[in-house]
Amino acid sequence: MTKQLKRLKRVAAIHDISGFGKCSLTVVLPVISAAGIETTVLPTAILSTHTGGFTDFTYRDLTDDIQPIANHWRSLNIEFDAIYTGFLGSFAQLELMEHFFDTFRTRDNLILVDPVMADNGELYKIFSSDFVVGMRRLCTKADLIVPNLTEAALLLNEPYNPGPYTEDYITDILKKLSSLGVEKVVLTGVFFDAQKLGAATYDAATGTLDYALANRIPGYYHGTGDLFASALLGALLNDFSLHEAASIAVRFTTSAIQKTATAGTDIRFGVNFEQSIPEFLQDILK
Repeated sequence: MTKQLKRLKRVAAIHDISGFGKCSLTVVLPVISAAGIETTVLPTAILSTHTGGFTDFTYRDLTDDIQPIANHWRSLNIEFDAIYTGFLGSFAQLELMEHFFDTFRTRDNLILVDPVMADNGELYKIFSSDFVVGMRRLCTKADLIVPNLTEAALLLNEPYNPGPYTEDYITDILKKLSSLGVEKVVLTGVFFDAQKLGAATYDAATGTLDYALANRIPGYYHGTGDLFASALLGALLNDFSLHEAASIAVRFTTSAIQKTATAGTDIRFGVNFEQSIPEFLQDILK
């Protein structure tokens, strides 16, 4: 007897495209697709390269295309099992995402917001403080947010703490983020010492708080936030728990960083995640 295939789930991935330098949609699309999820993309901008370490890159804003694309999808009665937003280049795009969520939300789908706007204690230079306010409002419409510690501080209007952290501090941050109106929070960049680094998860519905940590690899690597969040979502849509999904995403991201470090790849180019996809699939298919 032929085994019946499960229904193919579908994600709307709303990010920019950097032609070179692996991040945003050039990471999101292959990773979520590899997890067995149909990935529909809505580009927010097109860049020749990402902005970390490159100069003279081209940038084409696609704000004016977002609503017509959404309108066309709505006319086709397309539905999504998850909606996943990453880099949004303007306050106008934040407002468009609020409308997109209202249009495509169902009783069962998952809305994941990665509030991409800051790192290493600093708001990205292209954004103003008004953007933080808009991102905070967008997060209240999400089911799950995936901020780093810098973004968490901005969302909570608190001073940035560079760490190392205590469990009490991380617990406090997670619960405050959830109190914005978000049921699930995954906080990245968590570490308690110099040896381990990873993520903390919190589910307000159950009160469950867990950690997923791995051996720290020295250096700063572009695109790892997009890689982590994409793997997290891929695992969640394969019916793993929040903690299990975060653990899978940490292992995948760490593996990709290790391969990049071993190969000596220019960090501007992004991580060699392609070589770690077989390990990711082994985890997904357990």
